[in-house]
Amino acid sequence: MSFEAIQQVTAAEQAVQQRRAEAAEEAKRLAAEAERAGRQSVMDARDRAEARAKELLSQAEARAGETSRRTLAENAAQCEALKQTAMSRLDQAADLIIGKVGG
Repeated sequence: MSFEAIQQVTAAEQAVQQRRAEAAEEAKRLAAEAERAGRQSVMDARDRAEARAKELLSQAEARAGETSRRTLAENAAQCEALKQTAMSRLDQAADLIIGKVGG
């Protein structure tokens, strides 16, 4: 084999080694980039889930507050109705008591 042929083979081998090294570096870079992107996606998803959970909790609290206010208002109305019924029967009760005591 001539000296020139040996130099060409050696140069080709060095070029192949250089390409392999570059490819390995590119693969490492791409893997690191993919890992960063994956971590960011997880963080973004977690942030969205936390925001949605807060929103749902706020809505549930608002509904619970409205239900509580409505229940209190209904109970107050029922108490007032019972009070009015009792007041309207007070005269009857007084007459009945007076009738038993006086009679």
